[in-house]
Formats: sequence, C-alpha cells, structure tokens
Amino acid sequence: MRLRYPAPMHEEDDDSALFRAAVGKVDPLRIDATPPPAKPRPRPAVRREAEPSGPGGMAGLLAESPDAVLLRGDASAFRRERVNARDWQRLRRGQFSAQDELDLHGANALEAELLVARFLGESRDAGFGCVRIVHGKGGADGVPVLKNLVDRLLRQRGEVLAFHSAPPAQGGTGALLVLLSRR
Repeated sequence: MRLRYPAPMHEEDDDSALFRAAVGKVDPLRIDATPPPAKPRPRPAVRREAEPSGPGGMAGLLAESPDAVLLRGDASAFRRERVNARDWQRLRRGQFSAQDELDLHGANALEAELLVARFLGESRDAGFGCVRIVHGKGGADGVPVLKNLVDRLLRQRGEVLAFHSAPPAQGGTGALLVLLSRR
C-alpha cells in the first residue's frame, strides 16, 4: 500500500505541515536554574617505586588504594622484595629480552583477564623468565581500562616477580615487561 499525500500548495508550507503532523503535540522543556551535578573524574595516581611495603614487596599506589587509577601516560611498576636492585634496573631500562608476547588489543576486560591468566601460566610452564604484555593506551576519558586491569591482575599473581612499562621502542606505557619466577 502506498501512502498518498495531497499536492502541496507551497513546497515550504508542505514540509512544515508534514513535520508538525508527524511530531504531533509537544510540550515546551522546563529550564531549571541549577545545572546538573558534574560527574566525578579520577585523579592521576602518584606512583612510587622505591618504598617497600609489607610482605608483598614494592607495592605501588594501586595496591594500596582500589580507587587509584593509572592514566594514559603513567608508567606501571611493581617489584617484589626478592628481586634484586640490578635486575630491577635492567627491567626498567628494557634490557631483558621478552621471550613471548601477549597483545590484548581488541579484548574486553573479561577476555583480557582470562587471556592474561592463561598466558602467564603457559609462559611459566615453558620456563620463560621475561614476557611482554601489550595492553594499549586507549580508554574512556583518558583512563585506559586494560592498562589498569592488567596492572592489578599482575600484582596478584604469585609467579610475577616484577613488571615495568616497556621502553618507547617496545610499546612504552602501552606495554609491560614482566619478570616471571622459574618453576
């Protein structure tokens, strides 16, 4: 069935009339004098790398405060007490060769969590000492979701001795070099 419209008297009048007929009766918007409350924005986390805290070793601000977040350019860093200063410096400079890599681009948080757990288990079983995890720098409002997720996950894993953001040539703050304990 085809809809038929009456022939317009004037082209401009016809468009306006059709629009008014399609929309129907409308009520004007009420304008309140008070604006809506602003959404809270996360504050940048202050990262510390040189202070030992508790039995877990070098716990950064993320481990101390669940509300703290890393922003796009922030470096991720974590070190257990049993990692010596020389190895920590080598890791920070990117002087360890990554023996395997996991790229999380395109993964959602749940997929990333499963992929990281499987990757770390397989890497440790294979006897790898250092691996790279690429989480990317993207996220909503400058807060990279996967970066913060991976940072928190790695701190909880017993086989992770230390991790640090990769040097710029290896992914910078969008990737991590991870030292693993031997089996």
